[in-house]
Amino acid sequence: MNLVDHVNLRKADILRYIDFCVAPPVNWISSQLYDRFSLENGYFASNPKWTPFRQTPPKYDKERVLDPKKYKPSLQTLESTFVALNSFYRHLIDEETCFGNPVPLAKRDCKHLIKDSQVKTISRLTEQQWQYLLDTAVELAENDPLLERNLFIVATMKTLFLRLSELSERQDWTPIMSNFWTDEDNNWWFKAYGKGKKIRDITVPSGYLPFLKRYREWRGLSPLPSRGEQTILVEKIRGRGGLTSRQISRLIQQVFDAAFEKMKSEHGLDTAQKLNEATTHYLRHTGASMEIERARPLKDLSEDLGHSSSATTDTVYVQVERKKRASTGKNRKVE
Repeated sequence: MNLVDHVNLRKADILRYIDFCVAPPVNWISSQLYDRFSLENGYFASNPKWTPFRQTPPKYDKERVLDPKKYKPSLQTLESTFVALNSFYRHLIDEETCFGNPVPLAKRDCKHLIKDSQVKTISRLTEQQWQYLLDTAVELAENDPLLERNLFIVATMKTLFLRLSELSERQDWTPIMSNFWTDEDNNWWFKAYGKGKKIRDITVPSGYLPFLKRYREWRGLSPLPSRGEQTILVEKIRGRGGLTSRQISRLIQQVFDAAFEKMKSEHGLDTAQKLNEATTHYLRHTGASMEIERARPLKDLSEDLGHSSSATTDTVYVQVERKKRASTGKNRKVE
């Protein structure tokens, strides 16, 4: 289909495309992630294993065998599809290739998008689960110095509300030690390169500095970073450069697995289950939620998180009203 074909598409055509995405051919669905192109003899070639749709089991049940015939995209996936289509049409309009956008109308009438009015929950750890995770990371590092990296990563992700990409090496950014800096009042900050290629400065609490000092001591560095220090923040043990998102994720998962086993043995499966389900993004959510619970101003937290407005932070994290609602409804009587 060329650009001229897109000009002639109507709302019904967009809806048929969404229907296709909801129930694609079975051989278009994979249970594993493959690169779309592979490098062969210096040239990129199409990877025959790649599929446009992927179906994965939940993190806590990786052994589950999935039936591709039961594939169903999440509401978030469908929302993302509409966002991508909308962006594409905005580009066509900017280039004066077409003069109308059928996507908003199609989204309004899409039968697969269900308006969500259910109680919102945040993917976060409780205070007790977080303490187990941190204590486990400390214990692992004391038993094996190589795991000091794991401790530093876990403490940093949670305390500075970082996304995985903000701590990893990317094509256009490598986090270095001088991303930590002090202002004229000796307040510490961390410079992060976030979504939308935006750089923001995150406040660094005093309670975090001992973890930074401990990590730097393990690496044979001075207690705190100096201005202009080019040392890579999270370095590979073998080879050169910083860690990728996937490598950092594996180090975090080591701690999650150990903390889950420890908590399960001491408090039972139900109490520890969330540690088994948790992903790296739980650390960011946990840190932010705890800040709200200690009544930190929403505007300050929003800037640390890199949200475009406080309204985003309010929508995602504030659960005070939900807790009040649960409290007032808990003691209802049947008779």
